Amino acid sequence: MARQILGRMISLIPILFGVSIVVFLLVRLIPGDPVVALLGMEATPEAIAVLRTRYALDDPWVVQYFAWITNILGGDFGRSIQSGREVLSLLMTSLLPTLWLSLAATIISLAIAIPMGVVAATRRDTGTDAMASLLSLFGLSMPSFWIGVLLILLFSIHLPILPASGYVAPSTDFGRFLWHLVLPAITLGTALAAAIMRMTRSTMLEVLQSDYVRTARAKGLPRRKVIWTHAFRNAQIPIITLIGVQFGQVLGGVVITETIFSWPGIGKLTVDAIFARDYPVVQGAVLVTAGLFVLINLITDIIYTFVDPRMRQS
Repeated sequence: MARQILGRMISLIPILFGVSIVVFLLVRLIPGDPVVALLGMEATPEAIAVLRTRYALDDPWVVQYFAWITNILGGDFGRSIQSGREVLSLLMTSLLPTLWLSLAATIISLAIAIPMGVVAATRRDTGTDAMASLLSLFGLSMPSFWIGVLLILLFSIHLPILPASGYVAPSTDFGRFLWHLVLPAITLGTALAAAIMRMTRSTMLEVLQSDYVRTARAKGLPRRKVIWTHAFRNAQIPIITLIGVQFGQVLGGVVITETIFSWPGIGKLTVDAIFARDYPVVQGAVLVTAGLFVLINLITDIIYTFVDPRMRQS
């Protein structure tokens, strides 16, 4: 098991290296000049030249890339062109709100999707099954920005119950932190809940037709034990796989959700940096996000070994 984990960690290196190249090139293809965005359209050519030299923007792209990646390997992500702050400090400040939001969205989606999927499978072709399928189709079809706007209109304007934007650190006021977290977490977790629900239903339908489930029923075991102990335990692996894959979608949805709710996470930081043509911040944010994605996939593989004993023996 330790060798497998080590091998997967080593295989992540070329993936992150490839991501760094793609991000570096795409950022420089964004129309506009970061120096002009900072100084304004009325800046003199001399001032622009001085600032471009300061940030090494006049160097060839190959030279810029290798200088950037070498500094990152040494723990230096550079400095923001707009604010002058260290990029690593900005990323660490923004990363925790994003992790809180992603964790809350995942918990909400699991709490809704798994019971709904199990109930829909055990009550196949009933009104309950049809309603669950309809709700999952709604969750998959509706874009996250539209769900966020609807939630704000309903719960912040028409029924002023929940705040429409803002962030309070949990260390400052945990109650207000949770209050501000509700709407963004529901917005971000809706699509994930729909996908998990559909996977849970289809997997449970297959498992419930298995011989060992029919045997457990024939032995007279309680229905709840048959469903949750025998059937659901063997349906977990596809669900875990989907959660690991869908985490990339959660990270992608963070950009839109954080912008709508003014959540100071890494997604909003990336959007603001893109508009400001702040190359170092965009590059660092995307690289960290990609690192989180591959790390989640590694954790998913590790969880397999605890869920399925056969993988521990291989």
